[in-house]
Amino acid sequence: MPAYLLLLAALLSRVVPHSGWFGFTAAGGSLLYFGAKRAKWLEMLLPIAAFAGVDYYLTTHVYAYPFHWQEYLVTWGWNAAAIVLGRILLSRDVSVLRVASAAVLGPTSFFLASNYAVWAAAHYPGGMYAPTLSGFVTCLAVGLPFYGRDLISTGLVLTVAFGAPVAIRSYLNSRDSAGQHIQ
Repeated sequence: MPAYLLLLAALLSRVVPHSGWFGFTAAGGSLLYFGAKRAKWLEMLLPIAAFAGVDYYLTTHVYAYPFHWQEYLVTWGWNAAAIVLGRILLSRDVSVLRVASAAVLGPTSFFLASNYAVWAAAHYPGGMYAPTLSGFVTCLAVGLPFYGRDLISTGLVLTVAFGAPVAIRSYLNSRDSAGQHIQ
């Protein structure tokens, strides 16, 4: 159930206007968490379909652009990869190192994949980015502010998602231990 609630929060974080949140999105963290907590592979298609639906809504209704599904293949592929990464890193053995690794690998892989896709689609002569290594580096540089916010967002989401249950259990255990010593 928590994986679905976090997924819902992530979908809302994409749809609800939130300029005061400095680009916060729970998308990456929720996909990593969903992969860690949901056991059935077929069930993992739900987040991909849900994010695809949000992409369609944002593109056609919020930004009023025509929707070309081909332009989202890298994003949807990364969504699937994030779920698999969460499953590999966090489904059996959860540690601070594994959560921190997921919090860095998730946003970093998205940053590289999405910026490469933007550069590859717009690196023709006269396009947004030059068809050179310099053009690719420029594309990466333009994406750095988004990458930083994604790192922070994913780190916060994973810290709360994995850390809150541990903190609550620790608190309850220490309270129970203290109660046993008093009696």
